[in-house]
Amino acid sequence: MTEVTDARAQALDDIAMRLGLSLPAPVAGKLLRYLDLLQRWNGTYNLTAVRDPADMLTQHLADCLAVIGPMRRALEGRVTPRILDVGSGGGLPGVVIAAVCPAWQVVCVDTVGKKAAFIRQAALELQLPNLRAEHARIEQLPAGDFDLVTSRAFATLSEFTRLTRRHLAGGGVWMAMKGKRPDEELLALSEVDVFHVEQVDVPGLNAERCLIWMRPQAASTETRT
Repeated sequence: MTEVTDARAQALDDIAMRLGLSLPAPVAGKLLRYLDLLQRWNGTYNLTAVRDPADMLTQHLADCLAVIGPMRRALEGRVTPRILDVGSGGGLPGVVIAAVCPAWQVVCVDTVGKKAAFIRQAALELQLPNLRAEHARIEQLPAGDFDLVTSRAFATLSEFTRLTRRHLAGGGVWMAMKGKRPDEELLALSEVDVFHVEQVDVPGLNAERCLIWMRPQAASTETRT
């Protein structure tokens, strides 16, 4: 193992420890191989604007690992949760979720064929049978039955919830990954219950992050927090 690989592995271990996550060696290895794949394909297919390996570790991997704990709490009691990642791009957060939570079924959707192809290749090379990629517009995808629908950089909250509502299972929730609390987007929502805005600390990232937790309004009358 090279010094660079050792350093990345140690950095990933530190990130996981700060997030309270346990990453078995095989899982950590898959995550690092995923970054290698992302960097290799990025040179040809422009999957992400982040090109420096160290920045990828923080801005992509740590950013996505930070949502695992909140997701586990939200999905507690579900035997085989089904996750839909909309506008997945290069597989963020979908590939990371599938690698860390192998009992969860993850579907990544993107309108760009080369990005869906990359996710399929990642699923193959990383041996993630619980990960599937769809090349489609979300509004053209057959209605799904997902326990959690997420997005990292897809659309406004209004558009995100409008386009994906029919993909939620009964009792399902939306989890939108955002930077600063998007107050204007929150005010623009209709027929949606925002039941929690959760601040997230991403190790090594000097920027605000939050998760917007939502569900169809008819499912609850709880007030916003």
